[in-house]
Amino acid sequence: MSETFPVVIHHNPDCGTSRNVLEIIRAAGHEPVVINYLETGWTRPQLLALFAAAGLTPQSALRTTKSPAAELGLLEPGVSEAAILDAMTVHPVLVNRPIVATPRGVRLCRPSEVVLDLLDRLPAGPLAKEDGQLIIDAEGRRVV
Repeated sequence: MSETFPVVIHHNPDCGTSRNVLEIIRAAGHEPVVINYLETGWTRPQLLALFAAAGLTPQSALRTTKSPAAELGLLEPGVSEAAILDAMTVHPVLVNRPIVATPRGVRLCRPSEVVLDLLDRLPAGPLAKEDGQLIIDAEGRRVV
C-alpha cells in the first residue's frame, strides 16, 4: 500500500465487480488494505461512518439481489433504517459492495469505474470492466 495514498476496499471475493475494482486499484499501483467483510462482519458505528462518508443511506446500500433482503422483509415499504442496519450487522452480505475509501473519499464502487474518481492516478490501459466494456483505452485515457 502506498503510505502517501492509502486505499481500503471492503471486498466480497465472490463478486465480479468487487474483484474488478480490486484489480483496477492494483493496476493503478496501489496495494490496498482488503477487508473481506463477509468474514469480519460489520459494526453499526462502522456502517454509519462509511455510509455518511459515501453519501449513502442504509436503504441505498442494501444489497437486494443474491441476499436474504427479501426473506427478511427488508424490501417492504416503511422498513426503518435501524432495522436495515441491525440486519446488516447480522447478515454482512446485505451490504452492497465494494466500498472503497481513499484520501479522495469513500464510495460504493458500482459500477466499477467509480473507483477511478477515488484514485490519485489512472491505471495503464487498456482496462475493461467485468462485462468487457473498456474504461481505460490503450493510451491510458479514461473512456467512461
